[in-house]
Amino acid sequence: MRNRLITLVDLGLDSSFDASMSFVQGITGNINAGWDQPVIDVNFVRTRDHETAFSALTTPSTVLHVMAHGDHSEEPSFLSTDGKTQVSLRSLAEWFLDRQWGIASGVVIADGCKTGIGKWQRAIRDCLQDDITYIGTSTVIGWYEATVFCSAFYGALVRNRGLGRTPAEQGWDAANRAIRAYETLTDARCPYKPVVLTPSRRALRSLTG
Repeated sequence: MRNRLITLVDLGLDSSFDASMSFVQGITGNINAGWDQPVIDVNFVRTRDHETAFSALTTPSTVLHVMAHGDHSEEPSFLSTDGKTQVSLRSLAEWFLDRQWGIASGVVIADGCKTGIGKWQRAIRDCLQDDITYIGTSTVIGWYEATVFCSAFYGALVRNRGLGRTPAEQGWDAANRAIRAYETLTDARCPYKPVVLTPSRRALRSLTG
């Protein structure tokens, strides 16, 4: 069986996002510890180059995990702290249209503020190749919320090998287990919410050219 592949993309580009990414990399490293061969492979991308970012976002993966500020003042976009790097979902959808491929991960974690609102979900659907479990947030989050949820999510994701279940189904199960763990640990409502998203009509037209 092929290893699960996790693609981590840092578009926040500051010390807080660096700390969160280091934490997630530490979790995946601990999961691999003790095995003769790793059970999780990890791609890590930190970039300001749009072509590199788009390529990372469309790498076929079990989990695509993007850390950035969630901006929706004009259109849903991943934004760096200094405002110099902005990756809009509209631009990604146009890139998808030109190349006839888009997000090909079973699970997408949009790890930024308010990325779970309807405007974000609709924009993501224009960028999809297939059904996914999309995990966004309902409110403003910080380093603490991200690390508590992600530690539980990745722990739940690899609790078994997922035989007979699609990556999206595995992600859905892991997300709901992580939510329960988060609420038990913090005694607060979890800001992360999973939803199943299907490709929009625009995305389907992109695939057929």
